[in-house]
Amino acid sequence: MNLVHKIENWGDTHHPKILDLVRIALGVFLLLKGIAFMDNTAYLKGLIDDQNVIDLSPTLLMILVYYVTFAHMVGGILIAVGILTRLGCIIQIPIVLGAVFLTSIFQEPINAMAWPSITALVLLVLFLILGSGPISLDKYLSNDSRSV
Repeated sequence: MNLVHKIENWGDTHHPKILDLVRIALGVFLLLKGIAFMDNTAYLKGLIDDQNVIDLSPTLLMILVYYVTFAHMVGGILIAVGILTRLGCIIQIPIVLGAVFLTSIFQEPINAMAWPSITALVLLVLFLILGSGPISLDKYLSNDSRSV
């Protein structure tokens, strides 16, 4: 059994049901963040463009804005309902990691905008390891397919 299967098995056996409520809340938060970005793409574009880390062409910048928006919405839904949770987390982690660095965590004191991103990043890593849990569409579909 390789490392990925060991981590998946450990996550499936050590998952309290209360964490499912946290997973659902995280998914809804990411979904709402994606909807907010879709509603105001100029804000996200300005947030990315104001950082002088890399110089993006306008086309590449808009592709990045739409990718972030789409990934938050789709990943949030996947995480909230508990289907393909690990895939949803893998999609979200680079985006949220970028958000942590965009909110200037290296300033003293830490910017208040950084805390939701840091919390989301920690929870995404947690659910990447633990998986979807007992209250999820994954669990429901796996139990339903065994009874047929």
